[in-house]
Amino acid sequence: MRSWSWEAVSSRLQNTLTPGSCAPLLPAGEYKPETLSQASDNLDTLPVTVLKGVGPRIAARLQRLNIRTLQDVLFHLPARYEDRTRVTPMGAVQSGQQVVVQGEVDLAEVRFGRRRSLLVRISDGSGALTLRFFHFNAAQQAGFTRGTAIRCYGEARGSAGSLELIHPEYTLLPGAAAAVMEEHLTPVYPATEGVHQLTLRALTGQALEYLGGEDGDGALVDWLPDGLVRSFRLTSLPAALRYVHRPPPNAPLELLAAGRHPAQQRLAFEELLAHHLSLRRVRQRTQQLAAPAFSGGQALLDRYTGSLPFKLTTAQQRVVGEIQRDLSRRHPMARLVQGDVGSGKTVVAACAALLAAGAGYQVALMAPTELLAEQHYRSFSDWLSPLGIDVAWHAGKSKGKARAAALQAISSGEAAVAVGTHALFQEEVEFSRLGLVIVDEQHRFGVHQRLALRDKGRVHEQRPHQLVMTATPIPRTLAMTVYADLDTSVIDELPPGRQPVKTVAVSQERREEVIHSVRKACAAGQQAYWVCTLIEESDALQCQAAEKTAAMLAECLPELRVGLVHGRLAAAQKETLMASFKGAGLDLLVATTVIEVGVDVPNASLMIIENPERLGLAQLHQLRGRVGRGARQSSCVLLYQPPLSETARERLAVLRASNDGFEIARRDMQLRGPGEVLGTRQTGEMQFHIADLLRDESLLTFVEAAAAQLMELAPDNVAPLIHRWLGQALDYGEV
Repeated sequence: MRSWSWEAVSSRLQNTLTPGSCAPLLPAGEYKPETLSQASDNLDTLPVTVLKGVGPRIAARLQRLNIRTLQDVLFHLPARYEDRTRVTPMGAVQSGQQVVVQGEVDLAEVRFGRRRSLLVRISDGSGALTLRFFHFNAAQQAGFTRGTAIRCYGEARGSAGSLELIHPEYTLLPGAAAAVMEEHLTPVYPATEGVHQLTLRALTGQALEYLGGEDGDGALVDWLPDGLVRSFRLTSLPAALRYVHRPPPNAPLELLAAGRHPAQQRLAFEELLAHHLSLRRVRQRTQQLAAPAFSGGQALLDRYTGSLPFKLTTAQQRVVGEIQRDLSRRHPMARLVQGDVGSGKTVVAACAALLAAGAGYQVALMAPTELLAEQHYRSFSDWLSPLGIDVAWHAGKSKGKARAAALQAISSGEAAVAVGTHALFQEEVEFSRLGLVIVDEQHRFGVHQRLALRDKGRVHEQRPHQLVMTATPIPRTLAMTVYADLDTSVIDELPPGRQPVKTVAVSQERREEVIHSVRKACAAGQQAYWVCTLIEESDALQCQAAEKTAAMLAECLPELRVGLVHGRLAAAQKETLMASFKGAGLDLLVATTVIEVGVDVPNASLMIIENPERLGLAQLHQLRGRVGRGARQSSCVLLYQPPLSETARERLAVLRASNDGFEIARRDMQLRGPGEVLGTRQTGEMQFHIADLLRDESLLTFVEAAAAQLMELAPDNVAPLIHRWLGQALDYGEV
C-alpha cells in the first residue's frame, strides 16, 4: 500500500477541487428550515412513511428507487436542474428555451387531426404562446376558461410567432394574486412509474427539514471523521446536501450541470470512497479465507514452456512469477491480468492452469462467448493434451451424450481443466477438486459473478484461487475503484517481431478499391477478415447483413475461398469454419463482431471493418487485434459510411494514430464514458448516484488515501458508509 502524508494529500486535493471548495458553501443563516421535530432516531433508520403523503402504495413505489428511509430520500440526488426562478416575457421566448411564462388564457379548443389534442392560447401583453396537450380530461379542459391567470414551465418549440409548449407543467393562479416564484433552482430527480417529480421534490423538502441545523443536530451521521473532513478540506455533509437539493437562484448552473460544484464534489468523493471501501472489504475477507497452497507443478510448467515455439516475454515471465507466488499461499489468489491485444494472456493462463493441475487440482476457465470459449478450448487442448492433461468442454448449447460425458469427466476429476461459458457454474456442474477459476474478459461479468464463481468451488472452508483477465486496459486510478478487490498484473510487452497494424479510414464510395486490396493480398498468400457491423442488437439482422456481404464478395472474388461465421451458427459449424480458416483452407472470412476476441490466425494480415463509426474504440481495437499476430506487416481498413459525425471522426482518428491499448481505452472513456467501456452499464455494477469515474478521476487518488485512513482510524464507520451509498443490494462485502 502506498503511504501518504495528510499534508501532501491535502495540498493536492486543494489543487484538484474547484476553486472555492475550501470555503463554506452557504452564507451563515441562508437556510433556516422549520425543524419538524428533534428526531430521536438517525435518518438512516427512520422509515420514509414518517413523511406526509407516503402511505403503503407510495412507499412500495419508492422502493423501486431504493428509497426506504429518510437517509435514502436525501441521497436520491438530482440528475439535473431547471431555472424556474424568473418569468420570461412571451415576446422574448425563443425556440429550444426552457422557460417560465405567465399570462392569461385567451381560448381553449380541442383539435382533431392525426391525434386529438387540446390547444390553449395564452398571452401576456408582450406576445402569445400555445400550450398543447395530447393527454387530457374534461375537468382539465374546463379549467382553461378565458381570462384565467396561468404560469407554465416547459420547452418552447416551433418558429417565431407560432411557439408551443407541449405538455408543460402549469399552475392556474387564483384570482389576481401572483403565485410565489421558486426560491431556488428546481431539481429533476431520477423517477419511476407512479412517482412524479412533484412528489420527489415534496419528500426531499420534508427530509431536509428533518436534517435540522447546520451540523445536522445528529439526525444524519457523517461517517467521515472530523479530522478527515478537515484534512481534505471538504464541505460539511448537511450543507452539501442542502445545496444540491435546493441550489439558490444565483447558483452557477454550468458548474452544477458539469457536476463540479464543491457540494457535488463532496458527495462524489464520499460515494467513490464507499465503492472503494466495499471492494477493499471483499479483499480483506478474501485474505482471511483458506485456499489450497499449490506445489509440485513446476515440472509440468517447465515442460510446457519448453515445448512452445517461442520464448515467453519478460512481461509474461514476471506475471507468471506473481501468479506462482499467489498460488503457493494458503489464502485465495484474486488477481487481475491486464494485457493489450496480442500480448499473450492465454499463455499466462495456461501456465497458471498447469500449476494447479500439477498440484492435483482442477481448473475452470470461463469466457463470455462461445466463440472465445471454443478458441480457448482448442488452444488448451493443443497445449495440455500432450502433457497428459484432459480438457473438457461445456457450454449452454452442449447437448446429448457429449454434454453428459463432459459433466461426468468434470465431476469425477478425470478432466483436470474444464473450459466453457458461464454454463460451467450452473447447478448441475459439479467439480471434484476445483482449485483455480480463470475468467476471461472480466469486464463482461461483474463483482457478484466473480464472487459467485469463488463460492462455486468451495470445499469445506477452502475456496479456489481466482485469476481474471481483460484485454480492455484500465488506467490505474480507475482500476483502484473498479477492481479494488484484486491484485493487478500488467503484460506491458508484445512478443518480439510484432509490427504495429497500419490503420486507414476509407469511405464506402471507394468500396471497389478495398475489394481489389483483398484480391491482391490473398493472391500473395495472405488471408483477410471482412467484419460486418450493424447498430441493431438483433443477431438475426447482423447475420443477414453478413450473409449478404459474403454472397457479394464471393461473386466479386470468384477465385477466393470465402467463409462466413456469425453468432447463430451451431458450435460445430463455427469450429469447422475457424479451423479451416486457421489451416489456410479459406482465403477470406466474413464475420460479425463475434470474432472480436480470441481468434488467432497468424497468416491473416488484412482486416476490413464495415461501418466502424457504430462501434466503440475499445471494440475496434479488439477487432483490429485479430491481425498483426504474425511477423508480416498487417493492415486494417475502416470502411465508413459518410458523412461522419464529429465524434465518429475523432474516434477513427484516434485509432489511426495509436496502437496502444491503454491510450485507446483512455480516449474511449472520454468519448463514451466508463460505464460503456467497462461494460458496467450492462452488468448493473458501479451505478453511481452522483460520482462519475471519468470526470472525478482526479479524486480517486485521494479516495485511496482516505480509505486507508478511515479503515485505520474509524473502522466501525466503514459498513454504514457503504450501506448509505450502495445499499444492501450492491454491498459487495456482503455477497
